[in-house]
Order: sequence, then structure tokens, then C-alpha cells
Amino acid sequence: MNPDDHRSAPDPAKSVVAWSDPERRAAFERWLGPLVAVHGLREESLRPASADASFRRYLRIDAGADRSLIVMDAPPPQEDVRPFVHVAGLIGAAGLHGPNVLASDVERGFLLLSDLGNALYLDALREASAAQADGLMRDAIRALVQWQLHVPADQLPPFTDALLERDLGLFPEWCVQREFGVVWTPTEQERWQAMCAQLVSSAQAQPRVAVHRDWMPRNLMLADPNPAILDFQDAVSGPIAYDMASLLRDAFISWDEEREIDWAVRYWESARRAALPVADDFGEFWRQLEWIGLQRHLKVLGIFCRLKHRDGKAKYSEDLPRFFAYATRVATRYRELRPLLALIEPISGMRPEVGFSMR
Repeated sequence: MNPDDHRSAPDPAKSVVAWSDPERRAAFERWLGPLVAVHGLREESLRPASADASFRRYLRIDAGADRSLIVMDAPPPQEDVRPFVHVAGLIGAAGLHGPNVLASDVERGFLLLSDLGNALYLDALREASAAQADGLMRDAIRALVQWQLHVPADQLPPFTDALLERDLGLFPEWCVQREFGVVWTPTEQERWQAMCAQLVSSAQAQPRVAVHRDWMPRNLMLADPNPAILDFQDAVSGPIAYDMASLLRDAFISWDEEREIDWAVRYWESARRAALPVADDFGEFWRQLEWIGLQRHLKVLGIFCRLKHRDGKAKYSEDLPRFFAYATRVATRYRELRPLLALIEPISGMRPEVGFSMR
């Protein structure tokens, strides 16, 4: 939802919107037609805005001389826009900054949304000074506390054992077997299952709040109020430390551990002042963050390999070393998780390094 500047004139070379299915294109044109007069749309300006790792894509369309809107194209049955519409409403009610749903055809997977612009947090953080990065991350933390306080977890589906286990199952299927061609022995499989059981148990022992599931710089936008929030359709009721783990240990940018801990402490202190159910001891909260972060890292390793092998999106696999490094660091630190090292070191090529020891 955020590439080229919507105030510039459409580039004809970029304005062609490809449709692999003529019937879907016809359905889109029938849906868009009545909206042209209502919103002042300039149909000829329709152009790609961005795509993501799913089957969704985003198109930008001008609405007058100095404004643009976003069209979400989410083809069923691969995508269902109803969770997006639902959570967008919860975000607005919570006083957070997200896209407004201006028109929808939930059966066919078309949405017309307000345009949050093109200034990604990720791009800003990559160019930021230390002080600027700190300010942006503090804004993201303040918004996360507000999200957890005011987005009602009981109006979201639960992060069940089955969902956590399904996420973890992506790693052996797509990363270990498909990417590296490794087949685990029965003993290795038992070791993996035992570790998964510990991660799931730890996750489910955490207090439950609304969880975005991808609260990371690529899904936050520079905005006023800051930040604006994207890609929230997979939100669940789940572990309180999950979104901070997503923010601190991102797919596309990494921080030294001193900064991670500093931001985690700032979140923990803010959450306690707001009466959110974080652990009384920061050390325990940090352990929770690291363990749920490891669950996420293993899931992402699987997803990135699936994107490469199933969906032809090989660029995501370039960040596999980042997630192997995250996973190796955490598995090294906790006695209960060290059996994972023997499973990942042969494919990651990474040897454990000493960090802040928690156990």
C-alpha cells in the first residue's frame, strides 16, 4: 500500500494493471463503476501500489487532483477480506491509525480503502540516526500498548495450540526438507516435537491480549498520528509478548541486543503503568518474549522457504540467515531449548555465540 507518491502524475508504463482472470477483471470493473462518481475516482489512474507475500495485491487510484485511494484485490477462495474489515473497525474504535474501509465487496474480495501514503517505517529506520530510530520505535511501542489496551481480544479468534503447531510445522516441511533436502531421523523428530511442545506451552501460559502477529516495521507507516498500521487481518487473541518480539527481531532489519533490551524495558514499564498483564519481573517477560520470538522465527524460516518453492518468490529466502541467527541466539541461551541447536546448525552453518545468559 505504499510505493510511488500518489501526488505525482500516473506513469503510463506503470499504470497497466494485469489480470490473469478475465472474469475477475470484469467483476472488478462492475464493482468499481458505481464508486467512480461517489468518490471522484479517475479510472485511468489505476496502477499497482504493492503486493505482499499472500495472494492479495494493492492498487492505487486517484480521487481528484491531490488525493488517492487504495484498492485491495484479494481473490477468493485464497483470501477472505472479512477479517480485515472487522479488525479495521476495531482499530478505528481504539483510536489507532489504520485504513478506513470506504467500500467493500466481501464476497468477491474487493475493498476501497483510504491511502496511508508511502513512507514505510522500514525505510525510515534504515536511514535514521540512532536518535531518530529511538523516536520511531518509541512511537511504535506507544501504539502497541494502545492496541493491547483498546483492541478487544475477545473479538478476535484465539491463537490455539493447533495454530501454533501449524506455524512451527512449516519449518521442517519447507525449510529443512524442501530448502536443504534434509530428512530427520526418528530421534531428531522426537527432539523437535519435544521442543515444539515446550514452545507451545510457554506461549499459552502467557496472558492473552490482541495480537497483530506482524507488528514489524514493514507493516507500520510514518503518519500523523504515528504510526499507521497495515496488514492486521490475521490478528488473534494470544501471548502478550508476541508483538514486541515481532518489532524487535524483524524480518528485514536487526538491532544490537542492548537496544532490543532497552526498548523491551520501555514497553514493559509502559505496559505495567497501563495495567496490562505483563510479568512482574522483567527477566521473566524477556524470557517470554524470546521463547515466543523463537516460535515466530521458526515459522518465518518455513514461510520464506515456502514462498520460494511454492510461490516463486525467491527474494524472501535472502533473509534466512537473519532468522537462523535469531533462533541460534535464543536456543543457546536457554537450557531447555539447546537441543534445537543440533537440528539447525547443520543447515544454518552457524555456531552458537555467547550472549546475555538467562538460564
